Amino acid sequence: MSIRLPLGRLASRRLTTPQPISTATRPATLPRVLRQQQQRAYSSEPPRANNPNKVKFWPFFAIIGLGTAGYIALANRRKGTAPVPGGSQPNTPTASGAADAAGPVFSPKDVTVVFVLGGPGAGKGTQCARLVAEHGFTHLSAGDLLRAEQDRPGSQFGDLIRDYIKNGLIVPMEVTVKLLENAMADALRASGGRTGRFLIDGFPRKLDQAYKFEESVCPARLVLFFDCPEKVMEARLLDRGKTSGRADDNAESIRKRFRVFVETSMPVVDYYERQGKVVKVQAVSAPEEVFAETQKRLRERLGAGF
Repeated sequence: MSIRLPLGRLASRRLTTPQPISTATRPATLPRVLRQQQQRAYSSEPPRANNPNKVKFWPFFAIIGLGTAGYIALANRRKGTAPVPGGSQPNTPTASGAADAAGPVFSPKDVTVVFVLGGPGAGKGTQCARLVAEHGFTHLSAGDLLRAEQDRPGSQFGDLIRDYIKNGLIVPMEVTVKLLENAMADALRASGGRTGRFLIDGFPRKLDQAYKFEESVCPARLVLFFDCPEKVMEARLLDRGKTSGRADDNAESIRKRFRVFVETSMPVVDYYERQGKVVKVQAVSAPEEVFAETQKRLRERLGAGF
């Protein structure tokens, strides 16, 4: 059996829309969350009630803050131990980052060190030989020590030194500094005393070598710098190469050595010049004239009886 409603009543039912419940007649039992949603439907303010699904960001901020504080503390500690060019200060950290807590092996009160610098072929060896003969210095050539070490039977550094010299590169400073220290100690033992004067030829060739030597071996008194044009030096080296037998006395190696000297050794000269320790001598003239000028300049700095 089917029940049929009058058409008018059916239409009235279809056209009638539900009326919203007014707040006055709304039951008190309406859930609180539903009432809050209705009250805030047109508000941009977010609900203040606690939402269990809401992401809490404060732990992330706390972690970021702790990480930043830790990084700053680490950076400050590293900054406090960063290498500082110390010149003659014995306990200053070296350029490689290690400090020599014991200080230099030799005291500048007992040992006078004069670094002798100049481009390859500037005449350093010739002038040092004259100073040794007439003024009693001990001449130590970093290059000669390295070449002797590379030829010494059983030397663990022989191959390394040979490759560096052949390619016009600078041998690692730890090797060179140790060879110089040993040579100075041997010279003092041979003389039977604690005092001595040393001309260290061709060293330091880089700033880190200067820092390392002064911190671990002895501070330098002066830097004797022989200034000479490259064309003059190249001609001298090529002429020397005819009889020297040195692997680096050829045009290619000579030009490499010039570039290395300008890039690495000239900053050493500039560094000591700012300290007022550089004695500059023009080395273009004949060896006798250069030596006369060298003696004159050294008397001005070391005294008449140097």
